[in-house]
Amino acid sequence: MKKIVQTAGRKALNEFGPEFAHYNDDILFGENWNNQDIDLKTRSIITVVALMASGITDSSLSFHLQNAKDHGVTQKEIAAIITHVAFYVGWPKGWAVFNLAKEIWKVNENDLPYENEEMRAHAKKMIFPIGEPNNTYAPYFTGKSYLAPVSTQQISIYNVTFEPGCKNNWHIHHAKNGGGQILICVAGKGYYQEEGKEVIEMKPGDCINIPAGIKHWHGATKDEWFSHLAIEIPGQDCFNEWLERVSISNKKSTPSS
Repeated sequence: MKKIVQTAGRKALNEFGPEFAHYNDDILFGENWNNQDIDLKTRSIITVVALMASGITDSSLSFHLQNAKDHGVTQKEIAAIITHVAFYVGWPKGWAVFNLAKEIWKVNENDLPYENEEMRAHAKKMIFPIGEPNNTYAPYFTGKSYLAPVSTQQISIYNVTFEPGCKNNWHIHHAKNGGGQILICVAGKGYYQEEGKEVIEMKPGDCINIPAGIKHWHGATKDEWFSHLAIEIPGQDCFNEWLERVSISNKKSTPSS
């Protein structure tokens, strides 16, 4: 889980009320929100419900509604939450919260079916779909990966998504002429490495050109989902050779047993 860092208290009140700013940024958000006994999606929902029950419908609630969305609460879920709570805390409060929620969610906006909230949040960061489990190539990946075809004509382009910590084996794209691959990171954070060289960190927008015949691997960091477009370069007699698994315990990775 990524650590939440809050600076709003100090930005607004550091000179006027430094102690309050400290409690807000370091205790409420720094310690309480980073406690992992409750996941962030559940914690976001609880906070929205508590503010709604208290009749607070100002910018504080707008912030926490946006926070709930950022941690995977969908439009359908927030509508159901507000409706349910309105029966207990009052119908006018429900109306007030709906008016704020409509400014943050659109109807059916990105209501994705993934149960994993981090996977759903990752999917919302990119325009390409995550796709289906990459079962065909699963023996060559540590962890779960997913594959979504973007283009299957002229040039093959696939969006490949790795769960945190997932990486593929060392492999080589062989070709008599042409061939190779281009990787373009579209969401999250990952790694790429060629044999004998240091690991390269990939962030959205980063592009890697892989000539045919180069031994390499790529995959997600241990804490973040990672998606890249894999663009297959046409060539003669192209095929992939899958090799040993990878260890990234140091900058220059060595194969694991």
